[in-house]
Amino acid sequence: MAQEGARPVILAVDDAEDLLALIGKVLGSEYEVKLATDGGDALTLAAQAPQPDLILLDIEMPGANGFEVCRLLKGDPATARIPVIFLTGRTEPSEQIEGLDVGAVDYLTKPINAKLLLARVRIHLALANRRSELERQVVERTAQLEDARSQLIRRLARAMEFHESAAAGNRVLRVAQYARLIAQASGMKPEVTELLQKAAPLYDIGKMGVPAEVLRKPGKLSAPDLERMQRHPQLGAEIIGEHQDPVLALARILALTHHERWDGTGYPKKLKGSEIPWPGRVMAIVDTFESMTTTQFYRQKAFSIDEAGNAVKEGFGTQFDPSLAEAFDKALPVMRKVRETYSDALGDMINLDFSPTRDLPPKPTLPKPVPAAAKGARPPNRR
Repeated sequence: MAQEGARPVILAVDDAEDLLALIGKVLGSEYEVKLATDGGDALTLAAQAPQPDLILLDIEMPGANGFEVCRLLKGDPATARIPVIFLTGRTEPSEQIEGLDVGAVDYLTKPINAKLLLARVRIHLALANRRSELERQVVERTAQLEDARSQLIRRLARAMEFHESAAAGNRVLRVAQYARLIAQASGMKPEVTELLQKAAPLYDIGKMGVPAEVLRKPGKLSAPDLERMQRHPQLGAEIIGEHQDPVLALARILALTHHERWDGTGYPKKLKGSEIPWPGRVMAIVDTFESMTTTQFYRQKAFSIDEAGNAVKEGFGTQFDPSLAEAFDKALPVMRKVRETYSDALGDMINLDFSPTRDLPPKPTLPKPVPAAAKGARPPNRR
């Protein structure tokens, strides 16, 4: 559509120069008019800026006729939106139907009546403008709904953090970034990595169904408490429910399968190897890494990044999908930066809108390397 304040552009295509002159005279006072005498010039002008807002197209022309030109216009994404009105001396219904089938919005029969031409152009430009405005509103509303969904997902995950630890840090942001980075390093397409990033914060939502005293209990859990803890993947799937929405559908898979193990000894369904959905295999790594590098009630000192990284690497082939080992290794340096940027030391300075407050300290520098974890060092299986 024409820029605000600019005159709409009309492209008139006809091999009769006298008719083009008439069209130019009738429309020239209100519109910028471009003229073409054949299909080739019409296609060229339709693609050039400023693109026409409406095309008047003769059917009977030498070379490519109007139907063929219209098909080409509608087949090109750059020109498909431009409304086409056919100009013809024929009045057969079959011809008019063919024109509508190839994408025209209207017909004008020759000889052209000046007042009717001007009225039809005004009507179809108004309709096109209205359609463009509706499309803009749909895009805007869709973006608003997408943002609202993302915020709701983060807030639900934040509520789970309060339930588990009585203090919210930046875990929501970390796990989303970890999942995206590992998926990206494994070669997944951007739309897949973005989807995983959006869904990841809900993966542990099932802990809302586990009593807080169990989640916050120091030391080893009793058999009944361990059974309660191990119900949280199924509870998470039930909380999220089954949806056609791709983000929520993926979140349900993550919630249900992030504790399955490659060797088949995980829970809740003891899935083995490729039986575990690929997103769940990624989230198993993310969950373990996040658990190791964060202070827990049952372990007061968190693992260093190097210690956690080495422990995860030892789990490939038993706990984790071995085909993701290379991806984890590639993603780990950036995961380190994510952990530093969104450390829980900054948790009380991040508000519920996930934006920094005014008094944020300078970004911390990278820590010096620390000795690797002793082989086999792992936290208790509490997550």
